Amino acid sequence: MSEVLLVRDLMSVGVPTCPFNTPVVELAKKMLEKDWEAVVVLESEQGHAVGVVSQRELLQAYTQADYTKLTAEDIMGENIPTVPPDIPIIAAAQLMLDQGTRVVYITHHAGGIKYPAAWLTLKHLLRYLSGDDLSDLGIRATREKPLDVFLRRREEARARAGFNKEP
Repeated sequence: MSEVLLVRDLMSVGVPTCPFNTPVVELAKKMLEKDWEAVVVLESEQGHAVGVVSQRELLQAYTQADYTKLTAEDIMGENIPTVPPDIPIIAAAQLMLDQGTRVVYITHHAGGIKYPAAWLTLKHLLRYLSGDDLSDLGIRATREKPLDVFLRRREEARARAGFNKEP
């Protein structure tokens, strides 16, 4: 009998987010640039999730009279579709179909704050279905050590700021 694939095996840790006051035009540019299906809207610096803006909400905003004055808070859906990390992928896929969503989130609750920790998208499922290499997804993904990430990003920031240039 084959092993049952769970949400945690495909989900991506780290969720695209934006502050509630992010202008719609800026959000659309970022979503296109990063190829994001949706973005979780955060109410505060603590990361309390209050809604989701998907490509669908952006399209609906575009049909309004002056969408350029709208923010993420104005157009977000307040329902954040969630799934637990330990259910089978097939169950998550069915929930996505039932809810009419292309993205579901895995959230954590701590100190009265609900924050997004990971996500599973239609693209994750299609990649799995197609037999694509999934080594960049899920709990078995190959990832850099946190210290190596920090050091690399620090060097990149120094280079952008001109600190690594020789006189």
